[in-house]
Amino acid sequence: MTLAPARAVETPGRPGVPAAPAVPADAPAADPDALRHSRVEDVAGLLTGTFVVSLGVHLLDIGGAVTGGTAGLGLLLRHAVDLPFGVLFLAVNAPFLVLALVRKGWQFTLRSLLSVGLVSAFSALQPHALPGLDPDPLYAVVVGNLLVGIGLLVLVRHRASLGGYTVVALLAQERRGWRAGYVQMGLDLVTVLFAATVADWRTVGLSLIGAVVVNLVLALNHRPGRYLGV
Repeated sequence: MTLAPARAVETPGRPGVPAAPAVPADAPAADPDALRHSRVEDVAGLLTGTFVVSLGVHLLDIGGAVTGGTAGLGLLLRHAVDLPFGVLFLAVNAPFLVLALVRKGWQFTLRSLLSVGLVSAFSALQPHALPGLDPDPLYAVVVGNLLVGIGLLVLVRHRASLGGYTVVALLAQERRGWRAGYVQMGLDLVTVLFAATVADWRTVGLSLIGAVVVNLVLALNHRPGRYLGV
């Protein structure tokens, strides 16, 4: 007797795509402690993420791009208020760090403060380590924002951020289920559009491309419920 070949079960709504194997009801649940990053992993993650971000910021600085986020807000305010950028940057970030403290706790907030400090330190080293760079502006904007997005992704994986809009984006994802990358993209786009009041349209156009790039990195790689390690 000839047996008919078994028919593969297809995913509903996606013909030709095999369905994922069913998980047995009695399968053991994943151990939360086994998924949690160790302290050594967190330190390595913070160092890696902040270094990659600083390299991306250095490329953006060389390319003359207007950045999004609270850094962009600080640059905009500097045109209206005669204060150093560092003071304005801290002032703009203060409400977001308070929000992070209330909603995310001390650990997340302290890691974010540490991350901001590390990015500042690494950014000061980049011009000395990479002197004489003169990349094409479009290349600098795209690659710089890719690096910033990857660095932010590493920081988020290790329960940290660079403050600012990232805090709002993460809270929107956790409490509303909205993609963090899309939320931050919207906020960054608004900031870059406001920058049109102080920068030429070519610079603003490149910055808009960069804002889309950095936030797509987050949107496509940081979905709620997909990644278990913390």
